[in-house]
Amino acid sequence: MVKKNLTRKNLSNKIYQTLGFSKNFSSIIIDDFFENLIQELIKKDSVKISSFGTFKIISKKERIGRNPKTKIEIKISPRKVATFKPSLIIKEKINR
Repeated sequence: MVKKNLTRKNLSNKIYQTLGFSKNFSSIIIDDFFENLIQELIKKDSVKISSFGTFKIISKKERIGRNPKTKIEIKISPRKVATFKPSLIIKEKINR
């Protein structure tokens, strides 16, 4: 199976083909969508998109990790990561 990523360019081309907006305007729509999503995540730590899923920011604590190749242990600093939980509708469509 060939792995193909969905890129911003692919999304803007879909908008261009489906809705007939210019390629430039379609690209602006995609960029603005993702920028707004990121800004809302930063402000609220959670964004729910109805019938799609929920994006959340979780905090990970500091921990000790090990390089599997060299077996050297290092300290992994605390950080925040984004997670996504799909809605039931998405899960059902995937499992059909």
